[in-house]
Amino acid sequence: MMDSNVRIVSLIPGGTEILAALGLVNAIVGRSHECDYPPEIQNRPICTQARLNSNASSSQIHDEVNNLLQSALSIYQIKTDVLEQLQPTHILTQDQCDVCAVSLHEVEKAVATLVESQPQIISLQPNILQDICADIERVGNIFGVDSVKVIENLEARVKICEQRIQGLGLNELPTITCIEWIDPLMVAANWIPELVNLAGGQSLFSVAGQPSPHLPWETLIASNPDVIVFMPCGFDLNRTRQEAQMLTQLPEWQQLHATKTGRVYITDGNSYFNRPGPRLVDSLEILAEILHPEIFQYGYKGTGWEPL
Repeated sequence: MMDSNVRIVSLIPGGTEILAALGLVNAIVGRSHECDYPPEIQNRPICTQARLNSNASSSQIHDEVNNLLQSALSIYQIKTDVLEQLQPTHILTQDQCDVCAVSLHEVEKAVATLVESQPQIISLQPNILQDICADIERVGNIFGVDSVKVIENLEARVKICEQRIQGLGLNELPTITCIEWIDPLMVAANWIPELVNLAGGQSLFSVAGQPSPHLPWETLIASNPDVIVFMPCGFDLNRTRQEAQMLTQLPEWQQLHATKTGRVYITDGNSYFNRPGPRLVDSLEILAEILHPEIFQYGYKGTGWEPL
């Protein structure tokens, strides 16, 4: 049984979703400004704030991020006063990407000021799909909660995708470019190439478990993928549709195979693809539905993804 005095502050959306999947929603006493799921955690006090304007253009956000990182500031600020009030026993953060959430260094610095409570810092480092299950298991172990059912359920859903695409020949596995940022152009990596392969596609340009590489526009045109999927970091469907217009207005865009065959898609990257938690399996199902509608119909169209 879990100790009822546990007070968790989660500073990473994927971590919040892992806690929720393990039935620990009631132990969450605080969250980051980006933790928005499941809906019932939205009334918890917010412990972080952004130092940049997320409504700025893609290139402005990119420049601001680079400037903040170069000056050794984190992109997010921890509200130490809120943490003091909440007196957490545990703080969940990540050490995977300084752009996606509060950096471990920032958390350690803020915690050092909390003399009263000495919360345990749990840092997640997801790079590939398997890491998500490992994180779920680790969080479960820390809080004395059984994670077996949660993990088995996620693994079973992955297996269903794998089994259903087994009969496809290589010529039926479309090449796909997953775009994680538009200006400058970047391709999604980490767990995304793996999701693409599991969903019956061939991932171009990026390597599983590695950071997202920049992609020269000429390279995208030359590779001429069968399918293009937009999943910009931190953007929902509407914002992604706006951002994608920047590329679709370029003259070469009309010549692309994916454009001509109507196989360009936008997704809610913020809820799914960019967020390393249980919903990465939903992200896999979304890709499967996009790539092979003749095999998969999960019903994410209109909420998780849309044709551009």
